[in-house]
Amino acid sequence: MVCSRIGINFKKRVNSLKKEIFRKTIHLCTGVVPVLLHFYKTPVIILLLLALSAYLLSEFLRFRGINIPLISQITVKAARKRDENKIVLGPVTLVLGVVSASLLWPETAAAIGIVALALGDGLASLAGKSFGSLPLPFTGGKTVEGSLTCFTAIFVSCWMISKNTVVSFIVALTGCFIECLPLKDFDNLLIPVVLGGLSAWLLNLPFLFPQINLMQGF
Repeated sequence: MVCSRIGINFKKRVNSLKKEIFRKTIHLCTGVVPVLLHFYKTPVIILLLLALSAYLLSEFLRFRGINIPLISQITVKAARKRDENKIVLGPVTLVLGVVSASLLWPETAAAIGIVALALGDGLASLAGKSFGSLPLPFTGGKTVEGSLTCFTAIFVSCWMISKNTVVSFIVALTGCFIECLPLKDFDNLLIPVVLGGLSAWLLNLPFLFPQINLMQGF
């Protein structure tokens, strides 16, 4: 009986990890968006908004028993248990976060916020699901391992773009704090917007940061 229960729990853990890997693979792909925005900002934003519209339409139809090939299948495969019987908000907040950051902040700052979302939030979840064992209280299931992974990923990615250790540390610490909050899918919106805005402010402090070109970081 005990062995059977252990086997069931292990299978649930593996299935949960597979689902998280699938979800976060999509998440991590967001990391290439700043490069595309650098060359084709307006077309990329339009395509993102069109993709969001198509997704919302597919969700509307899915709730009425009409599945859109590929889109509905991906949605169901990526949906968490908490998303059952309701619209999966992750893709919505993801696109809105990316688009908002790109419209609100200068190119370099927006890139820092978007890449922080892609790598920091994406890798934190995978680390937490894979080997996280030290829970953080009042965070809705987040782990110390996931948060440290988030901090490291944001620090490294921010430094690759800004080449500034102080800016990277402040941005990574703030991003780690946001990721720890029990925001569910709304961290997709807050991380790029808040970190982009913070970066925009820090990058304008002349004693911290000389002007650079975004593409020096790629």
